[in-house]
Amino acid sequence: MKNVGLTVEHKFSLSVYLWGLITGLISGIAAAKVQYGWLLGVALYFVIDKFVLALIKELPSEIEDERMVLKRAFWGWFLFWLYFTMLSYTIMINFQPVFYSNQSLLYQITHNGTVTG
Repeated sequence: MKNVGLTVEHKFSLSVYLWGLITGLISGIAAAKVQYGWLLGVALYFVIDKFVLALIKELPSEIEDERMVLKRAFWGWFLFWLYFTMLSYTIMINFQPVFYSNQSLLYQITHNGTVTG
């Protein structure tokens, strides 16, 4: 049976997404405690090249040197960071929606369990 593994490109992407998840959780938790805590996760972005190289030990062929990791990984990292920052912050502050109208769809669903029109 043939050993099927991940390619270097897939390992690179997964490590970038993992770093986005980690920094997003750190950002959200820090932002719930300190006003500008989310900046901690942004600062951690600048060590993504060290994290990626620690996990995969090699770079994809289209990345010539370590300095290109920051540019190549930005959007993948950013989207995961943003999502997990908002998610962990919302959980940490125990967000409760405020209804300004009892005619809103969300109000009807949460109070009646159904939408009546």
